[in-house]
Amino acid sequence: MSDLFAIARRDLGRSFAGGGWLLPLIFFMLVATLFPFAIGPDPTILGRVGGGVLWTAALLAALFPIDRLIAPDRDAGVLDQYAVRGISEEVVAVAKIAAHWIGFGPPLMLAALPASALLGMEMDSVVRLEAGLALGSLGLAALAVTVSALVAGLPGGGALAGLLMLPLAVPVLIFGAGALDELQRGAFALLGASALLLLAIAPFATGAAIRAMRD
Repeated sequence: MSDLFAIARRDLGRSFAGGGWLLPLIFFMLVATLFPFAIGPDPTILGRVGGGVLWTAALLAALFPIDRLIAPDRDAGVLDQYAVRGISEEVVAVAKIAAHWIGFGPPLMLAALPASALLGMEMDSVVRLEAGLALGSLGLAALAVTVSALVAGLPGGGALAGLLMLPLAVPVLIFGAGALDELQRGAFALLGASALLLLAIAPFATGAAIRAMRD
């Protein structure tokens, strides 16, 4: 357990020290700021589509950190050192997912507050958006770490990561946007189920990918 916390603390500290956590938030806010210029300032239209826009922006923002989640540790031999110390790849994966979510999920939820105000969303929709992001960002963080391990070291890994992650994240996007509609009561439960499924699979898939890249 101490190894898990140590790896998570190291990754989290590196994320904040390097400033990489800011890029997804800047992209997220840029989308919220520029979108009204594209469709016009009508508050009725903005309020109706704003939630879907922010969910799409959150999904695309989740692509930004993928390059720095696994590849730098692979190149520096850090993953090999973990293996020599007897730390399983699954523990490394769980630690990296936790660190990535802490640096991605809560800041994204905070950024969603001014972003939803820019899009004129009503308070009920903002509450549902925040609840959905709390769950959905867990699934996106788990998926990002898994995809990062799968493409680490591959030529054009950044572009390939997008091609892999976006289709796999479609259920989170659909159920997250659907949960904004108070009439679709089952969407929130399905969003939670999707996020939990990704969380359950990610450590094993990431661990297998790390072992494969070592071989």
